[in-house]
Order: sequence, then C-alpha cells, then structure tokens
Amino acid sequence: MSPAAVFVRTLLKSSAIFLGTAAIFLHPSLEWRSTAQLRSAGTSVGAQQSGSEGAVDALIVALKDSDAGVRRQAAHALAQLNSRRAVPALAAAMKGADAEMRATIVSALGELGDASVVPVLRDALKDESVAIRARAAAALGEIGDREAVDALIAAAKDKSADVRRRAVAALGEIGDSRALDALAQALKDEDASVRRGAAAAIAEIGGGAGTHPHPHPHPHPRPVVSVHPVVVVR
Repeated sequence: MSPAAVFVRTLLKSSAIFLGTAAIFLHPSLEWRSTAQLRSAGTSVGAQQSGSEGAVDALIVALKDSDAGVRRQAAHALAQLNSRRAVPALAAAMKGADAEMRATIVSALGELGDASVVPVLRDALKDESVAIRARAAAALGEIGDREAVDALIAAAKDKSADVRRRAVAALGEIGDSRALDALAQALKDEDASVRRGAAAAIAEIGGGAGTHPHPHPHPHPRPVVSVHPVVVVR
C-alpha cells in the first residue's frame, strides 16, 4: 500500500473532518516558476497535480481497504470532493460489497449528480435491499436524466411502497411524458402515498409540457440524504 493510501486510511479512521488537511500533506501545490526559469529549461508553464487530485487517488485505493468503515468513508469523501473521475471505481466497489457499503456508494453517486452515474443507479434499482432501491430512485430523480425513465417506470411497480413512491416522484422530476401511462396506473396503487405522488408527478409533467429536451440535473433541489447512519431493510 502506498504511503498516500496509508495516510488517508489513518485519517479516515479518525475523522473525515481532516480530509482537506490530508490533501494538502499528500500533494503540496506546485509553485509557479518564473518565465526566465522556464525558458532556460526549455519547458512551458505548468502545474503539478493538485492536492485534491492526489487525495482522490488515495481515496480510490481506500475503496479496497480491509476495513469496512474506511471503505464507506472513502466513498462518502469522494462524493464530497465531487470527483467524477471516481465513478468507475465506485461502480466497481458495488460488486460484492455488503448492503451498507452499497447504500453508501449509491448515496455518494447521487451526491455527485452527474449523468455518468445513471447506469450504476439504474442497476441499483434492482438491488435486493429496499433501502438501496429507494435511494437509487431518489438519486435518479435528482439527476434528472431521461435515460433513467424506463428503469424508473419499472421501479414504479416495485414490491416496496417506499420504492414505488420514490420512483413516481423521480419520474415527475424528470418530466418525461413517456411516464404518464405508468403514473396513471400508479393512481390505483394500494398505498395512498404512492397515489398522491403519482398525482403530483402527473401535474409536474403536464405543467412542463411533458418534455425536457436536455437533462436537467437537480431540478428540485432537496437536502442530501445523510449516509450516516445507514438503515438497510432487506
């Protein structure tokens, strides 16, 4: 394990508060050299990898740490650093992870709010954990990418009322008219909260003319769901 990864692991075990400090110590910022020095060296002006990028590398390594708490905190920290570069590593970390780690990763991907995470979140809609499916549905609504519509339509028939409620809400946030038939069916759901959500979603789509030609990330900002503590329902 590299010194950078060891350092980050130690800090993650103690407190995420010191992450910024970790970044500084891992990769101090490069001072710009004078034009005269650059000319004499025959090079152009450049900057060394930033501290935050160095921290991202170390946190990606920490996703494979032997300690579950470190892995979860690393996923959360990558979201806080808004590192889209970490998406492939987070997706890979989903495979074989326990339910708590999967829930943390889904929340982290949702916090990133980038369309690149949609395929992973679509897969998470089929997770065996109700809590994870619900989080994935909510995150897809926040991202607002139309590529998630078909998966959310399927999730609107999930066996869990919580997942169905979040799926119909997400469809309303995305605002694609393809969801109208599924939402009309959801008006007959056995759960009253799902029926209310379906009615609200239909109103949202109707009010927005039913189409959004481009993805619109975070159309209705909501407070990010905390990943601590994680309650997983199987």
